[in-house]
Amino acid sequence: MNRITKRFARLKKAGQQGFIVYIGAGDPDLETTRQLALAFDRAGVDVLELGVPFSDPLADGLVNQLAAQRGLDSGTTPSRVFEAVAAVRRESEIPIVLYIYFNLVHHYGVEKFIRDAAAAGVDGLLALDLPPEESDGYEAMMRMAGLSVIYLVAPTTPEDRIEMIVKRGTGFIYYVSREGVTGMQSNVAADLAQKISQIRRHTELPIAVGFGISTPDQARLVAANSDAVVVGSAIVNQIAQSGRRPDLVSRVTKFVQSLAKAIKPGNP
Repeated sequence: MNRITKRFARLKKAGQQGFIVYIGAGDPDLETTRQLALAFDRAGVDVLELGVPFSDPLADGLVNQLAAQRGLDSGTTPSRVFEAVAAVRRESEIPIVLYIYFNLVHHYGVEKFIRDAAAAGVDGLLALDLPPEESDGYEAMMRMAGLSVIYLVAPTTPEDRIEMIVKRGTGFIYYVSREGVTGMQSNVAADLAQKISQIRRHTELPIAVGFGISTPDQARLVAANSDAVVVGSAIVNQIAQSGRRPDLVSRVTKFVQSLAKAIKPGNP
């Protein structure tokens, strides 16, 4: 069974919400990415999203754009991300999703990318700019490789399209809780519960909510309405503020632990 599917089955059995963390791969370097992945696993993170650096990250706000640039500056490529995932796999079974722009997959070669991702230990791909209508061959190759096809649903997605998207997704559905790009926000969308309920009418897949969640209080509020909480920019910002300090991993992990405790208050 795919690690993502297995993890969400375990969470459901335990009556817990999942915690998904996004960071930019190679920010500030891939060895730090490896160390963060291992530390996050111990800190209660259920799924790790690694952003594969791209020169034109159109779905991302400034914090994640700068992380992508730092990743490019450190020499991070898709092949080197696979090497980093394989290194994590030698010590951890944390589910790993690559958050990626499809141009990178296309340039690498779709079939080869999927094959190499699976071989490295990747569990799913979230291709930001690949619509389901254009994904038939991609989805078939992903199924053959045992990888989850993760799709986004937005606040503006009409109900008939929600139904189509969730039927084609696997692993979990990523609900973008607000319009626009990634980035920290001061509040949670007021219609979140209503939107989650609308998506649930069409799928039994776990629904993860992201974009803008940046504090333990916000994470706690979102966890009350969803199956999983995704936090990205707030953690990426902690990495940026830490620079190349020797205690970067411990500083960032401490912040991640505060979020994990808010999402799963019963955990020690």
